[in-house]
Amino acid sequence: MIEFEYLYQGICGLANSHKASTLAGHLGAAVAAGYFFGEDQADLPDEVYGGIESELKRVIGGEEALWFNAKKAGITSQELFDPLPKEPAKPDSISSIATALSKNVGETRQSGHNIIFASIAIRALHDHEEYATPQVVAGIRKLTEGFNGVHAGRGYYGKNQGWLNGNQVKVDADNDFPMYESIQQMVDVTITELVDTAAIRRQGFGGLWHIINHAAAISELNRLGYKGVAAMALPAHHDHIRLWRSLPDVESELGAVVKAEHDPREPVYWEGMLKRDEARLTHRIKTLYGFYTIRQFIDDVVTRKNAEDALLYLMA
Repeated sequence: MIEFEYLYQGICGLANSHKASTLAGHLGAAVAAGYFFGEDQADLPDEVYGGIESELKRVIGGEEALWFNAKKAGITSQELFDPLPKEPAKPDSISSIATALSKNVGETRQSGHNIIFASIAIRALHDHEEYATPQVVAGIRKLTEGFNGVHAGRGYYGKNQGWLNGNQVKVDADNDFPMYESIQQMVDVTITELVDTAAIRRQGFGGLWHIINHAAAISELNRLGYKGVAAMALPAHHDHIRLWRSLPDVESELGAVVKAEHDPREPVYWEGMLKRDEARLTHRIKTLYGFYTIRQFIDDVVTRKNAEDALLYLMA
């Protein structure tokens, strides 16, 4: 298991992040997600949990400080994890985060960050209502509202076109596919996309990391009882997949995708020198949580095995 203290630190990181930037939510979300991964995968070797906790300490210590300008924001990455004042909890206020999310969840926002962060926060407060204090809930609500009106994220279309945001991309009709009619259908498409494209070098829209975590966030909101908001979110994930499919293979320009040699559920994985560039420090942890959240929807043994193998491209 992951030490329980990390959950509250993750909650504080999420609640304080609006003081820095919306994308500062990466930090608190990763720490809370690390705790949840340990809770959900409770039968792994202690060395695995130790490896994850080491990564969480790096996040809290400010190692991945690329999400905002600390000098301009007037707050450091480490200070985002400072505890909020003690107050009586108001569990009934948790739903106000979902209400805020409903205002922007119908379209892809910053590669799904809006719902990814909000879903992790809602689970944390739903499972541990004692942390749902007015300032915590208000902070997370402000973070969620910060995604109102933002574009879908950015994708790299090669040297000639460069980086384009989602509003600038005209998705080819070849990337059309039926709208989701259920959470299960969304998960099936996500897993298939992981298996089919993990080895392809595409750059942008958060990569398969975000596509997986976007799907996990929707499935978790549905499980926690916010079925209406989850249903509203399905078109945004569908569009996220279409944007991902519109990206070209840029292996000739940026090099081949690297694959991890070991499964992150094995101690040996955490013994090596992990890559932490390109925001892998936070995304590795969130994606472990996200992948195993949606893997439970997959009953077929072969499909599960293929998905676990494809995940190794995201774990390098």
